[in-house]
Amino acid sequence: MIIDLHVHTTRGASCSSLAPLELAAEAKRMGLEVVCVTEHDRTWERTERDRFSAEHGLVLLRGMEVTTDLGHVIAFGLDSYVAGINKARELRRVADGVGGYLVAVHPFRYAFVQNGAKVNGERWKQPPTLEEAAETPLLGLVDAIESLNGGCTDEENAFALQVAKLLGKPTTGGSDAHSHNGLCCYTTAFEMEIGSEQEFLRELHAGRFYAATGFREGKLAPYRL
Repeated sequence: MIIDLHVHTTRGASCSSLAPLELAAEAKRMGLEVVCVTEHDRTWERTERDRFSAEHGLVLLRGMEVTTDLGHVIAFGLDSYVAGINKARELRRVADGVGGYLVAVHPFRYAFVQNGAKVNGERWKQPPTLEEAAETPLLGLVDAIESLNGGCTDEENAFALQVAKLLGKPTTGGSDAHSHNGLCCYTTAFEMEIGSEQEFLRELHAGRFYAATGFREGKLAPYRL
């Protein structure tokens, strides 16, 4: 089963032009059965999820892209924003309490810009080595690393994949779409069918997924270097 695990809509992201109705229409056009929304620092309520699913015949999975002190993390399994989760360690504690799952997203965006960019709570005057990157605190707190992000460069994505391999962490793919244009440019492929958020969390924790390229071109393949 193919899912784009990083999508923002107008329902919860002021920076997005992708309306939920447009997301549903585009998903059906591409033959998807499941869509995932990962709004900034908020998540859809259960009633919103159920209404959307019933109206469009799609399984809707909810995530939340949380802005933390150590970097951006998509949290799956949370029903709402909880005070204090802007601290990555508190987000980890809250997620553990509800059986949630955390993914560090676009972890090395701007890491190769020679301006001392701050990445995952760290500021480097020059691009980090793999070993330096692997030691950033955020990556020790998450369950998986997004190695394919539609808003990142090929170099940034490749570096994320290498760091994930070094740490032995699974990888996800997502478009980071804010409009219909980039939807599913990168995806996550699951081994099992998913029909609910409970099944989704089970498959995440089981690690039965991988970051994938080529869905839009009909040439789905695991992301490898």
